[in-house]
Amino acid sequence: TGNEFTGSTVTTQMFWDSDWGKTIETAAYSLYRRRNDALEAKIDAVIDMYGKLQQPDGYLSSWYQRIQPGLRWTNLRDCHELYCAGHLIEGAVAYYQATGKRKLLDIMCRYVDHIADTFGPEPGKKKGYCGHEEIELALVKLSRVTGQQKYMALAKYFIDQRGQQPHYFDEEARARGADPKAYHFKTYEYNQSHRPVREQDKVVGHAVRAMYLFSGMADIATEYGDDTLRVALDRLWDDLTTKNLYITGGIGPSAHNEGFTADYDLPNETAYAETCASVGLVFWASRMLGMGPNARYADMMERALYNGSISGLSLDGSLFFYENPLESRGNHNRWKWHRCPCCPPNIGRMVASIGSYFYGLSDDALAVHLYGDSTARFEIKGRQVELVQTSNYPWDGAVSIRVEPQAPVEFTLHLRVPSWCRKAALKVNGAAVDLGSVTNDGYAAIQREWQRGDRVELELDMSIARLFANPEVRQDIGRVALARGPLIYCVEATDNAGQLHRITLPRSAGIEAHAEPNLLGGVVTLSAVGTKETAEKWDGGLYRTDPPAVEETRLTAVPYFAWDNREPGEMLVWLRDG
Repeated sequence: TGNEFTGSTVTTQMFWDSDWGKTIETAAYSLYRRRNDALEAKIDAVIDMYGKLQQPDGYLSSWYQRIQPGLRWTNLRDCHELYCAGHLIEGAVAYYQATGKRKLLDIMCRYVDHIADTFGPEPGKKKGYCGHEEIELALVKLSRVTGQQKYMALAKYFIDQRGQQPHYFDEEARARGADPKAYHFKTYEYNQSHRPVREQDKVVGHAVRAMYLFSGMADIATEYGDDTLRVALDRLWDDLTTKNLYITGGIGPSAHNEGFTADYDLPNETAYAETCASVGLVFWASRMLGMGPNARYADMMERALYNGSISGLSLDGSLFFYENPLESRGNHNRWKWHRCPCCPPNIGRMVASIGSYFYGLSDDALAVHLYGDSTARFEIKGRQVELVQTSNYPWDGAVSIRVEPQAPVEFTLHLRVPSWCRKAALKVNGAAVDLGSVTNDGYAAIQREWQRGDRVELELDMSIARLFANPEVRQDIGRVALARGPLIYCVEATDNAGQLHRITLPRSAGIEAHAEPNLLGGVVTLSAVGTKETAEKWDGGLYRTDPPAVEETRLTAVPYFAWDNREPGEMLVWLRDG
């Protein structure tokens, strides 16, 4: 404690190993794309320090070795040992894949061997699991990269054991002389251990923890072909997307538990909607796609990517949002530093690894989940296949895909047709394809023997949409939001002269799209003629019998992800509907 950072006192946090793990992971993805000797040397130095810190039995935790020695594995409920291990595992896997260097991977394998010796169903082992889920999905990654099935089995154990009775967190508390009921959050819904995972049917508690748990469950469902997990995940997915999701892909309205409250409780100005939670939703959606292409998951992954998560990062990458409200009076701005710095490396690793969300691969099929300029290489049926996308997506819906197999090879190419798209057209080598005859679960499936130079053209109508909330969402009654393609829009004071709560968008108003290459890094804005109530001639006082005067106003909306990158000021997603 007492370290200085840009003039502010920083308190050491027990979970900072996790942020190192995410930072290493971010660096790894960056190094995979472009070599940077200086960055690699810095990460190698950090890895060396972790190597020196590791104890002979494999245990590794900066907090419990330096701050609370002797208390390891005594409070999984409140502390973050396994959570930190998970993020360091993810960093180790990514760094090995990017650089070929095994040092951190070997360090984490020794640590996981220790964890596997400590926890499990066998006699004499602790029957615990982490209060902050994360290690489950990390162990899946470690198993896949090392080929060690015991790591996959440990991930499955942590998921299967969660919420079982007698409750481990109760027993653990008694063992350290604490009252199990003296729990700050009062309920184990907070960390999703209130029931065994297969019995859960509502998203509850801390939103980031929930997303990490569901991601791990989806991985295990895929690896083991476990339909009982898949059924539970679909129930939870439906509960989230029909009752507990912000239109931006943000989740978790409450700062109290950094998570969920009640169905349809989606306040705008006080929305917590943590950046990490939207990143976690991207992780969960992408893993659901591991079971096969389905637009219900890919559309949500895109929504969270383009709106609720990327809004957490300023355009120049120097500032970040912890919370992502949908309305601001001008006093909500991005942080340079936060005492809980989980969001910067989380959004960093997601942005750096964006290519991994674009595609899905199976033995005889390739799915395109996201669109944008990219080049990707795959191996299908023993043949190298290169896929080159050319597109100005999401500003333009024209997508051109060139397929370049090493030699002719037959496989199915699945192309997502987003649910927001009202009209789409598909051509293969210039010949039109009837989308109605080839589309299933929101994906067009093209099965053929692909030759070098084959070209697929997909035209997605980027129409402007007015979106309305379920009437159960009391905060959005009588309001309308704007979208174009996958992007949700908002109005800012800098474009609209403030007092945004007075603006009404008539249903009769035409909405126009404008390409603005010199604004906010190059965006498409929306504009319309609306009305605005004025306080002119109000003559003081709070109330009167005559309604306020109304004047015509031209409103301009920008993509939500880009707000608060200019002059600080008001912001509003949900406009008054006229």
